[in-house]
Amino acid sequence: MSDSRNTSASARLYERALEILPGGVSRNTVLRKPHPLYAEHAAGCRITDLEGVERIDFSNNMASLIHGHAHPAIVEAVTRQLQRGTAFAEATEIEVRCAEHLVSRNAGFEKLRFVNSGTEAVMGALKASRAFTGRAKIAKIEGAYHGQYDYAEVSQNPNPGNWGDVDAPVSVPVARGTPPNALADVVVIPFNDIERALSLLDQHKGELACVLMDLMPHRVGLQPADPAFVTAIHEWAEADGALLVLDEVITFRSQYGGAQTWYDLHPDLTALGKFIGGGFPVGAIAGRAEVMNVMDPLADFVQFPHSGTFSANPITMTAGLTALELFDEPAIERVNGLAARAREGIEEAIRSTGITACVTGAGSLLRVHVKASPPTNYREAFWNAEERRQLALLLGYLLDEGITMINTGSAAMSTAMGESEVDALVSAMERGFVMIRESA
Repeated sequence: MSDSRNTSASARLYERALEILPGGVSRNTVLRKPHPLYAEHAAGCRITDLEGVERIDFSNNMASLIHGHAHPAIVEAVTRQLQRGTAFAEATEIEVRCAEHLVSRNAGFEKLRFVNSGTEAVMGALKASRAFTGRAKIAKIEGAYHGQYDYAEVSQNPNPGNWGDVDAPVSVPVARGTPPNALADVVVIPFNDIERALSLLDQHKGELACVLMDLMPHRVGLQPADPAFVTAIHEWAEADGALLVLDEVITFRSQYGGAQTWYDLHPDLTALGKFIGGGFPVGAIAGRAEVMNVMDPLADFVQFPHSGTFSANPITMTAGLTALELFDEPAIERVNGLAARAREGIEEAIRSTGITACVTGAGSLLRVHVKASPPTNYREAFWNAEERRQLALLLGYLLDEGITMINTGSAAMSTAMGESEVDALVSAMERGFVMIRESA
């Protein structure tokens, strides 16, 4: 252990954390070398760490803070609710109001149930699919992240040494000890490859409860799905009697009714989370009534009993409804415009510096890749050792320049931002590109 007299407050705090938390943290995404940044306070789009350094926050807690930090309307609404109580073993009106609002945003959301995280929403959607179809297997996109559930996390982070042939992707576990049956019950298909995906699905006709899909999967490259690919998967599922489940935990921020409105698509179920909680832990399962009713406790036979101590707690519902009402069509158009400005500026910076890089994304999200062309699937998006080195250099440089990004080189805009913050990101990115070029 180092001499605490010669370390920062954050370094000393991390030394304490290492004694009681595995790795010193409860979420791996906050790890940095030599220690995590510890937030002291934040407001709007700026976050200040324990050492008093202020940065523009383009992470927004992994895309969950659509209005930035400590939005006055959310703070006021939550403060009022705190004085009334934080959780009850009774229902609350705010749950109904928040559900009514979400259902009003998308015609495919006929019924909805709240849970406590995006992981839980995906888990519930998969269990509901099994209950509705009576089938056990699911299919999912290679490399797509859907939270921490044995089935949903299969092939979340495969590598060239274990992902198998492109025509027969291996179901790769994330955690040691994952039950072999869980791996056998997950069919892994490639993103945006209709022929290969349908060929793999055809091998499991009549066996799949659902196909789980993110329309712009972050770890697969943050590229919107090809409309032809989405249509092909949807049509295959309908013909087979399998359900289509969309994970819109991240992408729901893209449009008023979610990214699925880009495709004029009504899936059977949608998993929601992140920004719909207004800065508090949240998840929701929404979809057509016939499927959602497998959770109906008033049915003669309840196919999927479902509950949760903190589901729809009034603090989250109050913050969530306030955030949702503030994120109306004009707000969405403005924040999406900021992201478009950033993507265009970064593309110009790539051209002007001559660096090997590209930028992907849509809506209010973007991701920078140190690759010559935008990846179209997980295997193309996978970092080699040199790309990993360059990205780490870039993110470290941006941090020193007062810019916080998601650790994949991604950024999520918030309504608290303006053009000046976006332009600061672009300028810092351009300087970072020069630094990377000179380091080669």
